[in-house]
Amino acid sequence: MQLPLPLFLRRKPEPEERRLVVSCANEAFEITLKRHPRARRYTLRVLERSREVVMTIPPRGSLRQAREFAEKNAGWIAARVKRIPQPIPILAGAVIPVRGVMHRVAHRPKARGTVWFEADADGAPLLCVTGQAQHVPRRVRDFLKREAKRDLTLASRRHASALGVAIERIGIRDTTSRWGSCSRDAGHMHSLSYSWRLVLAPAFVLDYLAAHEVAHCRELNHSARFWRLVDALTPDRRRAEAWLKAHGNELHRYGATL
Repeated sequence: MQLPLPLFLRRKPEPEERRLVVSCANEAFEITLKRHPRARRYTLRVLERSREVVMTIPPRGSLRQAREFAEKNAGWIAARVKRIPQPIPILAGAVIPVRGVMHRVAHRPKARGTVWFEADADGAPLLCVTGQAQHVPRRVRDFLKREAKRDLTLASRRHASALGVAIERIGIRDTTSRWGSCSRDAGHMHSLSYSWRLVLAPAFVLDYLAAHEVAHCRELNHSARFWRLVDALTPDRRRAEAWLKAHGNELHRYGATL
């Protein structure tokens, strides 16, 4: 015979808080809490691409201690968030980069077509868009994705031919953690995936990322042999890496509605 469990043992545990809010200079900041089994202390970080504030909590950490830590560092949070450039929606009149060149989005509601490149009377680059104003962000997004797919496909196929490797598929996504990836299936066929935002960067940056992922078709690592392959494919590796380090996060500013 088994005795029934006491009531307090039968209760389901209360769900743990996942977020908290702190204030600094009359501005509120929401913090996402993430408990990590190997964390030894409380840490804070601000994700530039999403503007999200994340706190890592030790396994035995408490919400009270988390709040105290956040309030103690509220000034640091406010300063870091303030340093992040504001997003730039792709709307009529916005100025956005395409292949490293700044273009002004010009809305041409009565013109025929969809999206095309043009220059104004002074020779300044334009990205012209037809249709109703509410469709401008989607039309520009779709156009840039097509341009990215074309540029990345040409660069990837060229580098793959140089290495003598076969690529089954090339995909375009809106990733935040990496610019590209390479995968291989059971039949040893390779698939590449890239961020469409690479079409916003200068051409030598896009070419380097294509060379980087194609080199992974030979070396699924970052060994010295892998980097020798990349350097053999493109002369601009160091220059492109420096550009991405300095300006890569800025590419995520464009198209807040995308």
